[in-house]
Amino acid sequence: MPDRSSLERRRRLSDSLGDPPYSPQQLASLIDDVPDFPKKGILFKDITTLLKDARAFKQAIDQLTELVRRYQPQLVIGMESRGFIFAAPIAYQLDAGFVPVRKLGKLPGEVISTEYDLEYGTNTLELHSDAISPGDRVLIVDDLLATGGTVSATIDLVRRLEGEVVAVAFLVELSELKGRDRLGDYDVVSLIRF
Repeated sequence: MPDRSSLERRRRLSDSLGDPPYSPQQLASLIDDVPDFPKKGILFKDITTLLKDARAFKQAIDQLTELVRRYQPQLVIGMESRGFIFAAPIAYQLDAGFVPVRKLGKLPGEVISTEYDLEYGTNTLELHSDAISPGDRVLIVDDLLATGGTVSATIDLVRRLEGEVVAVAFLVELSELKGRDRLGDYDVVSLIRF
């Protein structure tokens, strides 16, 4: 739960901005830190405080879309669950298809899967085996880049179906965790960096 100072900060930001677009730093100020979540020692970046601000949410989607437009993807992949929040509207704005990557057991039909490490455990992701055709230009979008485990696993799924990952994009990048380094030569786009 945000403390009074963060609520006051958001109110002042909202009152002072008027019509000009939010800068990435202003968008960042709308994201709250939650210590020791989901376990002790993790400082969780709570994007829901940005999402509930209609103007900030729209601008975050619009700005991220403009940063990735040049990649001209045919498909935009979003990972469950917060990746869906950004990938679907970006796909819509780019006239591209949207493909969900889901957690184990959530997709009907034939799937391919991969297990990966999180900064606080392991997980399994699945993708429909017919979701991507060989040569499809794929943009991968998620809410946050931390250690790079989730996006690396998703890249693996796309490559197994012979899709071409044109870029990976994030609302937030936690630079000190060096997730970008794990992604090798892939173009990494992030709107907000901490």
